[in-house]
Amino acid sequence: MDFGFSYNFPAIKGVQAGQEYFIAMCPLRVIPKIFLFDEEEVPPDYRAQRIINKNRIPEMTNYIVDNKDDYVFSSLTASIDGEIEFTSVSEEASLKDMGMLSISLDSRFLINDGQHRRAAIEEALKLNPELGSETISVVFFIDSGLKKSQQIFSDLNRHAVNTTSSIGILYDHRDKLAIATRAIIEKNTFLKRYTDREKVSLSKNSPKIIALNHIFNTNLKLLGVSKGDTISDADEKFLNDFWDLLTESINEWKQVMNRELTPKELRMNYIVGHGVFLEAVGIVGKELRETHGDSWKTVISNLKNVDWSRTNTDCWEGRAINHNGRVQKTSSTIKLTAIQIKKLLNLSLSKQELQLEDQFKKGTSK
Repeated sequence: MDFGFSYNFPAIKGVQAGQEYFIAMCPLRVIPKIFLFDEEEVPPDYRAQRIINKNRIPEMTNYIVDNKDDYVFSSLTASIDGEIEFTSVSEEASLKDMGMLSISLDSRFLINDGQHRRAAIEEALKLNPELGSETISVVFFIDSGLKKSQQIFSDLNRHAVNTTSSIGILYDHRDKLAIATRAIIEKNTFLKRYTDREKVSLSKNSPKIIALNHIFNTNLKLLGVSKGDTISDADEKFLNDFWDLLTESINEWKQVMNRELTPKELRMNYIVGHGVFLEAVGIVGKELRETHGDSWKTVISNLKNVDWSRTNTDCWEGRAINHNGRVQKTSSTIKLTAIQIKKLLNLSLSKQELQLEDQFKKGTSK
């Protein structure tokens, strides 16, 4: 190989399944240049697996740029179709797998894992070129003709387990709303005891009542913000006050606290044991804050007078529960449940809510 015409990276050599692979440190500025991602150049068999979801790129780009002193990206994984040469720094046993990886300039590279990271890096470099000197590790597999790349992609993703949104919120120390949500749970006796911090849905026998992501999603609705938006100190105080009052105003929750009702019985018999109720209340709470000033607390306290039982089909069928009595949570049922709660609290409906309610009534009257 002509070393004047090659990519050269410090690397470590390893062996898996009898085949050599390499872990190299690549400057970020090199990533967009060697890992071209033109879908027209990718063989058809690989395109469906590697189509870029462009909606993900701005968020990932902002993550790098906004946290340039504290971002973390895992390794890219790529296949190389081309001539390579590995030169060890020493023949000593402890050093022979460390050295320089040289890859011919006419090699083809196909990313098996990390195409969105590559795209985000490219966009981040446009915004902050100084990031170009930083590095990311790349795992290179040798794959002549890229014949094994499809299987590599499948094997890498076969055992991948995505973290739940609850765990993502639990471990997020950047998002101010995630931090505030965790603080609310710690301070509120009911939430601290009955919130599952890992799962996004609870089994019928779970000793918990609410999933962390339900509380977070409710907070998004209470403030009318999106994930990642900044929130004020006044917003945090409102959230704390809201949850304190809500947990005092739901009689069934108090019965669970007093051991008069089990979490399982609550879920089986009442809609207040489900996320559709919480997010619907979030919609109502946001409007009350905007329209009622401090008197929103008086209105929320009236929730103690509502019949939340799943047998109360006049109120909840087609909204929080379907015709078979099962709880249903969609964007539509959340809105319809919120409308019913507002009606029970004698709150006026918006024009959009009136239209949705009219459509709902027409549908149920057929």
